[in-house]
Amino acid sequence: MLLLEGLEKGCSKSLAWGVLLHDIGKPPTFRVAPDRIRFDQHAEVGTRMAEEICRRLRFPNEITEQVSALVANHMRFGDVKKMKESTLKRFIRLPKFEEHLELHRLDCSASHRDLSLYEFVREKLENTPEEEIRPMPLITGRDLIEHGWKPGPQFRIVLQAVEDAQLEGVLHTREEAMSFVQTNFEKQ
Repeated sequence: MLLLEGLEKGCSKSLAWGVLLHDIGKPPTFRVAPDRIRFDQHAEVGTRMAEEICRRLRFPNEITEQVSALVANHMRFGDVKKMKESTLKRFIRLPKFEEHLELHRLDCSASHRDLSLYEFVREKLENTPEEEIRPMPLITGRDLIEHGWKPGPQFRIVLQAVEDAQLEGVLHTREEAMSFVQTNFEKQ
């Protein structure tokens, strides 16, 4: 209820429903552990429940997908300071990330009131240029083919490794990316 009261008037339907359903997985995952009460994997369970609720209410696919994403990702904020740079950048480029951030702010404000992780992510967003969060790919599958690779499942692995290195600030040019591929991967 505290989260719902904290919503701004006129907020998106997906944010409102995400706030309402973000912890819906807690009751079915409740258990008493020796040290404390636990809700192991409540985000995963809650995501399935939220999606089912949205489908029963006949929400448009776009809203259903965003509500599910909000529920699925709301616990990831706990790890933002430990994430690799590439993982953090992928996280903050989720569609409608401002809703994820607002849900986190509301959740923290209604419980422990510690907004340090919210501030960390907000500052990261403000201080990181868009081209560093969503850089143009240094290479594509076409580049791999031109260098003698045969298309296949390894393409995705190779291209993701190149993007990770790019997001980490290790690779900056097409030539560096191709050298990285030649050094770290064998052709199929």
